[in-house]
Order: sequence, then C-alpha cells, then structure tokens
Amino acid sequence: MGLQLSAVMRRFGARVLFDGVELALGPGDRVGLVGPNGAGKTSLLRIAAGLDAPDGGERSLLRGERVGYLRQEIDPASHATVRAEALTAFAAIDALERELRELDARMAEHGELPAQLAERYDLLHTRFDRAGGFSREARAEAVLAGLGFDAEARGRRLATFSGGWIMRVELAKLLLAEPDVLLLDEPTNHLDLPSLEWFDETLAAFAGGVILISHDRSFLRRHTKRVAELRDGRYALYPCGYDAYLERKEQRKLELAAAARTQQKQIEHTERFIERFRYKATKAKQVQSRIKALDKLERVEVPEERKRRMRLRIPEPSRSGAIPLALRDVHKRYGAQVVYQGVELALKRGEKLALVGPNGAGKSTLLRMLAGVLPFERGERELGHNAQVAFYAQHQLESLTPARSVLEELEAVAAFDDIPRLRGHLGAFLFSGDDVQKQIGVLSGGEKARVALAKMLLRPSNVLVLDEPTNHLDVEACEVLEGALADYTGTLVFISHDRDFLNALATRVVEVRGGKLREFLGNYDAYLTKLREEAERGAAASAAAPAGSAAENGASDAQRTREERKARERLERRLARLEEQIAEKEAQVEELAARLGDADVYSDHERLREVEAERDAAKDEVAALYAQWETLAAELENERPRADGSSR
Repeated sequence: MGLQLSAVMRRFGARVLFDGVELALGPGDRVGLVGPNGAGKTSLLRIAAGLDAPDGGERSLLRGERVGYLRQEIDPASHATVRAEALTAFAAIDALERELRELDARMAEHGELPAQLAERYDLLHTRFDRAGGFSREARAEAVLAGLGFDAEARGRRLATFSGGWIMRVELAKLLLAEPDVLLLDEPTNHLDLPSLEWFDETLAAFAGGVILISHDRSFLRRHTKRVAELRDGRYALYPCGYDAYLERKEQRKLELAAAARTQQKQIEHTERFIERFRYKATKAKQVQSRIKALDKLERVEVPEERKRRMRLRIPEPSRSGAIPLALRDVHKRYGAQVVYQGVELALKRGEKLALVGPNGAGKSTLLRMLAGVLPFERGERELGHNAQVAFYAQHQLESLTPARSVLEELEAVAAFDDIPRLRGHLGAFLFSGDDVQKQIGVLSGGEKARVALAKMLLRPSNVLVLDEPTNHLDVEACEVLEGALADYTGTLVFISHDRDFLNALATRVVEVRGGKLREFLGNYDAYLTKLREEAERGAAASAAAPAGSAAENGASDAQRTREERKARERLERRLARLEEQIAEKEAQVEELAARLGDADVYSDHERLREVEAERDAAKDEVAALYAQWETLAAELENERPRADGSSR
C-alpha cells in the first residue's frame, strides 16, 4: 500500500482526539473521513499528509510516491495571476526543462555532448515527454476552465478574488500535479453546481488513492468505498460506501445494545449468587470463582448518543401576508453592465425557493436585492404584510469580529430583552460554559458558521434568505439545519451547491441565466428532469426542421454587417471604460490592504474592522467590474466576424 497509518494517536492537551488509527491506502481507494466538528478529522488528514507528527504510532509512504493535500485555509500569493499560480504545480517539469535547455545550450556551443551527458539528455527528454511537459499549459487551461475560470479570469491576480475562488486555484494545482494520493478537506465548499459536476467526473477518473472530508452527502455517496469514523476519541473503519455505513452503524448499535442487555442480565444473576452465598463455607470456592470471572469480564460498551448535538429549532414566526416579499420591474447594473432589466420575482408564503444557475449568472445579486442589502437603479422591492426578513450570507463569517468573544458577538446585535437568554440560545448551537468566552478569531470554520447562524436566528423572522448555509458545517449539523428548515413554517429562499439539501427543501426552483428567470415547480431533481426533456425535444425539432432558402438567408447580409460593426465598436468603447475603472479600483484595494498592515490600524480593533470592511467592499466592486468585463468580452467575441465574413 502507498500510504499507511499504523496505531496513530493524537492528543490535544489532556484530551485524546483519536487513538489506534489503522488505515492503508492504495491506488483507486476512496475513503470518506467522517465525524462531528472537533473530532479530529483535519488533524488526522494533516498527519496523513506528513505535515504533523502523530503523538503515537507512525505514518509511512511508499518511496517515490507523492501526496497532495487540500487545506481549508489558503494564504495566496498576492501578485501572482491565476494562470501563473496554477502553473506552479509543474515545478518538477519546469526543472527538467531548465536542465534540458542548459544541455541544449552546451550542444549549440560545442556541437555535441560527452557520452554521459548525451545519455542524461535522452533520459531527461523522455521524462519530460512522459510527464506531459509539452502539454502542461493546455492542461492548466482545461482544469481552470472546468473549475469556473474563464479566459479573462485566468489572467487576473489572486488578490482580486475571494477566498472561495482562491481555494479553486489550490484545487487546480493539486489536480495538475497528479499526485499518487489526494487528501481533500471539504473540496466542494466553494464550488458551484457546474464546477461540482466537472470535479465529480475528474475525481472519479483519478487513478490514485483519496481520503476526503466533506459535509456534502451526495459527494460522499459517489466517491466513498470505505468510511473512517472519528467520534468521541474512538476510531472505526467500515469497509463499505456511505449509505451502507449508515445502515451498518445503526445495525451495529442495535446489536451492541442487545448484547449489553444480555450481558447485564448475566452480571446481575452472578451478583445475586455472590450476595446470596458470600458467607456460606460450602459455596466459598464457587463465590470466589464468580468474583474473579466478573473482574475479568470485558464489558460490552454501547457508544453513547452524542451528548452535544446542535439542537436547532427555528422560532415559530408570525404569519406574513400571502406575498411576503417581491421584486417588481427591478433594473440592476454595475457601471455600464446591465445585470437585470425589469426582473420580477414574488415569494409565496410558506414556500421554499432555490435559486440555481451557472457561476456569475447573478444569483447572489438577486438574493442580496431580495434581502434588501443591495440597492438597484429602478423598480421596487415590496415587503408584504408583517414580513420580517433575515439574511445569512457566506461573507458573514468574514464579517464576524475576531477580537470579540462568541457572547459579545451576539450581544452586539441583541435587543435589551434578548440579553438574559443569549447563553441558552448559544447552547443550542453547541456553545456552553466557557465556550461562549472563546474569541471569534480562534474558532474553526464550522464554529464561525454556527455563530453566524445563531446571530441570524436570534429573533424569529418569517422570511429567511440564505446564501450557501451548509458551507463549513459538518454532516450532522447539515442534517440538523436541513431538518429545522424543513419544519420551518415561514418562507425560505436560498442558494446551495449541496444537492441533498436542494432536493430535501426546494418546492420551487428558479433558474438564473442571462439576466432572465425561469421557474420550475418541484425540487432540484425535478428541475434537472425538465431540462433533459427540453433538450431532447429541442434536438428532435432541430433534426426535423427544413433548411431555409439561400435567398432568404442572404437577403440582408449588408445591413447585418453594418449593424454588427456598430455593435462591436460600442462594446469596445464600453470595455475600455471598464478597464480604466478596474485599474482604479484595484489600486484602491492595494492601498487598503497596505493600511491593514499599519501598526496603528492593526492595534485599533474598530479601525481595523472599518478598513477590512472598506477593503472587502472594494474587492466586491472589483469582482463585479470583472464580471461585467467578462460578459462584455464574451459579447464582443461573439460579435467578431469569422474568416468567411459571417458572425459567430
């Protein structure tokens, strides 16, 4: 086996996170690492990656094999472009190429190489060719495209992207490096549905071994052949897929409970015998024999139900009007780029609506306008009778104040009459006792997500607007949140890449594409079925349609050419203006980033928070400007004439 863990143990202070971990991973293996937040999953993955040494046991790797590890936290190189950063995955191939060039230069100077160097040259050339040295740029472009980076985005600097996009670059580097073992810590957290489908296919085709942590149950089902569970300091390995693991785990729990009951009856019978005949000389030998047997007896242990499980019950909201929230004839633009022109969307009381569509289509823009946190140029956002809206967004985790304690973070938004119940409210989200005094800055991603959810649900609201609410939560917390939202009697509108979550909750799906909305009744699977049916009907209609006459097709070529030329010129002028705006805004981001390193700012938490907020807002504007640029560039590309003089 390539990667092997033998009797591995890890402590955290006096607490044993896990002990006795045995795992052998070979080519084609797929192991899902599961367990609640804090059980030690990331710690075990870091030991497997060779980044941390175990406190007991050992980790070994077959000589010559390479491990790729996807972390949850990435520190980007601020001046590298996406393309340049992805190409760093080929460092070994680049080294081969440099040596080949040096030998080429010597040959050019001396005419030939000594026999030993000539042999070395042939060996290097063979290695370079087999490693795909001649196709590495094309491979990088293909992987980045699959992960959602268009041609323009690949040339942008990493500093202009959010953390989620930077994680995609890190994932691209891992895939391009083609290691023998992939260790993936929440790889789907920042992928949208199209990128997730591409990654599904890519991972399925990967020949090496994989250990993955994920809260996405669909992803675990598709890519898990064995399940390694960490829970309450114990480790168990199940030689089966994720669904079978859940069944076996439940069956094992029932079997252990039955065995424990049978054993307890035997123990009680033995104890009664000992008590009855303890002082009778004729039974002394038998009593002692039974006492020794009890002392040696290995008790059947039934794993306790997790004592600390998130207990999420969304407060019963007051009843809203029939249409609690609507957008009427809304126009939204970023600079010259029109995102929506007269869009209409009405939420019905009690429904659960999912927004889907490709990355950059405007889903988050639509969601933020519904939440009332993003202004628009024209139209109206209508709040229905007694409507109360609460908004949860991914960036809320970043907006938590690192220097505050968990309790202080809620106190900052609580009303006076909320204060006495804050500790109880936090207890439902697994923050109890001294946990409420923990600083936000030291919390894990999952813990921060729970704080943000606790803030949002502090007061009952009858309209919930959620952007990727399951990111950073473990599987159990996702299931708890899903159950609470299923029981929620208010109105829900949300974005998620978790297909189980979408299918469990959505009663209506709205597809966002090209500034237009299309509605589909049912959940995500029903939406996909409708799309397939439409595609099949379209293909059948195209096959049956007669071709138009040559005269009809060529009647107005000259007029179309003039219109296309004018359209191209307009697009080119708009692109030039956008590029000027992008340069100005990027300079502002750099200036604000520099201010964050200033000692006076860093030591003043209030000023630090203000500058961080300004920087994040400026980065959002840069991202929006680039999205406009991308759309316009694509339009211009479509407007350019082909070699035969026709448009694309």
